[in-house]
Amino acid sequence: MIRRILAQCTVSDIARAEQWYSLLFDRAPDLRPMPGLIEWHPGATFGLQVWSEPERAGHSTVVLDETDLDAAAARLAASGVAHDGPAPGGGARILQLSDPDGNRVVITGQ
Repeated sequence: MIRRILAQCTVSDIARAEQWYSLLFDRAPDLRPMPGLIEWHPGATFGLQVWSEPERAGHSTVVLDETDLDAAAARLAASGVAHDGPAPGGGARILQLSDPDGNRVVITGQ
């Protein structure tokens, strides 16, 4: 039985990615399990790994569900994370972001 899921984004520059994902999650990483790997755990059974793998960087997609999409959009914009604001998508509303390597991060919510 699967008990935990970790999504993963591959990046070319782990320090640059850490800065961007720290803005996304509004906090520093929760773990640094090994060199070139940082993790955020917003829940006990799920999280996001950001892995330094330059040859694969920029080809990942992660979808996150947010309780208050408008507040998240405002916070991210104030932090300097560029986006076009929430838009309809997938039967809800979505906020589409790209990390510095071009990985797609989609935040869903109402």
